[in-house]
Amino acid sequence: MSDFLLLFSVVSIWIAVLESIVIMAGAIKFIRRQNRQTLTIPQDMDNYPTVTVLVPAHNEDLVIVQTVERILFMNYPAHKLQLIVIADNCTDRTAEKLKALKSKPAYRDRDFHILERKGTGGKSGALNDAFKLAKGEWICIYDADAAPEKNALAFLIQKAMEKPDRYGAVCGRNKARNRSQNFLTKCINLELITIQRVHHTGLWELFKLGTIPGTNFIVKSELIREIGGWDEDAITEDTAISFEILTRGQLIALAPQAEAYQQEPEKLSIYMKQRQRWSKGNFRVVIENIHHLFNRTSWRIKLHVLYYAVSYFWFMIAIIISDIIFLTNIGYYIVSLFNPSVVMPFNFGDDIYLYLMIAWALMYYIYVLQINLALATDIGQSTISNFVISVVSYFTYAQLFLIISIKAFYSLVTDKILGRKSKWYKTQRFG
Repeated sequence: MSDFLLLFSVVSIWIAVLESIVIMAGAIKFIRRQNRQTLTIPQDMDNYPTVTVLVPAHNEDLVIVQTVERILFMNYPAHKLQLIVIADNCTDRTAEKLKALKSKPAYRDRDFHILERKGTGGKSGALNDAFKLAKGEWICIYDADAAPEKNALAFLIQKAMEKPDRYGAVCGRNKARNRSQNFLTKCINLELITIQRVHHTGLWELFKLGTIPGTNFIVKSELIREIGGWDEDAITEDTAISFEILTRGQLIALAPQAEAYQQEPEKLSIYMKQRQRWSKGNFRVVIENIHHLFNRTSWRIKLHVLYYAVSYFWFMIAIIISDIIFLTNIGYYIVSLFNPSVVMPFNFGDDIYLYLMIAWALMYYIYVLQINLALATDIGQSTISNFVISVVSYFTYAQLFLIISIKAFYSLVTDKILGRKSKWYKTQRFG
């Protein structure tokens, strides 16, 4: 049995390494092609569609005013932009500050609505209620802490206009606005850059696969109506709706030049709660969509499900098993120094151990390589400091993912057994 577990771990790690190499190759191809293209900022937008921007806000009085002003100042025709901010079950001054902002002369003539909501369903419920008031042909979502660049929406629509019949949604790129705050935010910054500059670009370039993030994206209004709105039982509504879009034959395109900044957790306790919610939600979405692997849906959906299933189940289990084997044997080895009669629980041939160590070393090398590949494509990010963090983060920050995943899966199973409804956790903001 122990031989099988080790073999499973070694093979799985090698497959994970191969997957990373393939995605990196796609990312390099995408970035090289993008660098040869001239960035064109949309100027004549007479033929651009109407857009409704939805901003769900639950007790966001620290950040909401700055976010709304950034949205209202974006480079998009004012007569084609509707803004609905949802003050969702707020007990602070969110609604009060929004009303004060709306009363300013600069915004009195703007199509700017404040929806004070008392209801259930979390972010999804807030979006569904606001969608009933939406007039735009496209829906754009920004979180309450978002700081979109001036041309972000124009770039999203520009991409959608390339293939309006094929693209059901378009997502931009999110960046950490407080990335230099401490070691945690610096690690989150590296994670964001790597996911968006390597994984997102690679998957889009090779397979035209995209996933909606929680903010800074657009989606067709008619598609939301066809889907039936956002799933109010989903913990990660963005991942859930991504699968819904793909199953309807529409693509989620990538517009990396559409950038927005967002706040990231600065405390480990807040980070753990946020990421556990994300992991739990993604576990649930994978389980609910696993049937697509065995029905007649398109290869793209099957690949999307497989990518998530492999990332959240297969590779995770393999890494946990290999870590348990390694750490257990290390512990027994230390004990044997004082008590030679102790026998290690996992005994393997030297060749198998060698293969495992090579696999671990290669996985670590690929981890550092893809982070620095991503950093090299982002102005001002390829620094000695970030390189050092990329080297160290594997043994610190990256290992948190194992703990988060185990806790998230345990919580999901417990909820299922006890019939509990998952609770929505709101990430705490700061001024």
